Amino acid sequence: MKIMQMGLLAVVALVFYSVMSSVYTVSEVEQMIITQFGRPVGEPVTTAGLKFKMPFIQEVNPIDKRVLEWDGNPSDMPTKDKLYISVDLFARWRIVDPLQYFLRLRDERSAQSRLDDILGSETRNAIAKHELIEIIRTTKDRVPLRDAFLTEAEKNLNMGSLVPIQKGRKGVEKEIFVEAAEKVKVFGIELLDIRFKRINYNQSVRPKIYDRMISERRQIAERFLSEGNGEAARIRGNRVRDLNKIQSEAYREVEEIRGLADAKATEIYASAYNQSPQAVGFYEFTRTMQSYKTIIANDTTLVLTTDSDLFKFLKGMNSDGGR
Repeated sequence: MKIMQMGLLAVVALVFYSVMSSVYTVSEVEQMIITQFGRPVGEPVTTAGLKFKMPFIQEVNPIDKRVLEWDGNPSDMPTKDKLYISVDLFARWRIVDPLQYFLRLRDERSAQSRLDDILGSETRNAIAKHELIEIIRTTKDRVPLRDAFLTEAEKNLNMGSLVPIQKGRKGVEKEIFVEAAEKVKVFGIELLDIRFKRINYNQSVRPKIYDRMISERRQIAERFLSEGNGEAARIRGNRVRDLNKIQSEAYREVEEIRGLADAKATEIYASAYNQSPQAVGFYEFTRTMQSYKTIIANDTTLVLTTDSDLFKFLKGMNSDGGR
């Protein structure tokens, strides 16, 4: 009886184990490949639920159905203009043909390794075909910000203008995506997206880049300085010209005023002293006396004719100073 009971328990256990080995579940984020002696049999199981297989001789190989991440390691590579940069890339992918994926790669570790090779190679090719400005600029339509306090002359210098580009970083990313997506299809993989995570100068070329930036800024400063000196010289020349013009106009105006004043004074004198012959004579006498003070000093020697207007009053003077 004990032997029969033990045999019955063994049979029940075997049946239970067989039933359990033939039943498996598929979750919403998985798809299954059934293999028999290591070879896939049947179609991939892509729907979630309770499924059955042949016990003992068939195995279940789960394959992820979700969007997966590929994050490459930073790698140094040269651009078209011979500048070494460190490029860090990431991508998103998923398995769309699980049977092909299983036959070619088997597991996610192999898939990540193959993506390293393909994406790394395509990234190097794309970087080598474009200059640095094409890789770091986001779009070719971007306009640089301008200081609101710049003068019109500074704005006309067109300082800080961006170098024209053909594609930009998004165009380079698209180029890498198109080339890599076609190559990973044979592995049952769909490449969903690819992006540059970080682009940085290589340590060996950073000093050269900084020196070039300093040189460019210095050239801009020197151009500002030379143009400023030229503008200062122009302003000084205009100042001297305007000053001479003002002085000449002021001198002309002063002479005109002085001439008018002399004419007016002469007119007043004439009207004042032209009242009678005695007034005219008195005027001649006073004007002549004023002229004596101007032209005769203590050591002055005059040579005059007897009919000179200046001598007319002198010859009538007595030795004692009277007339």
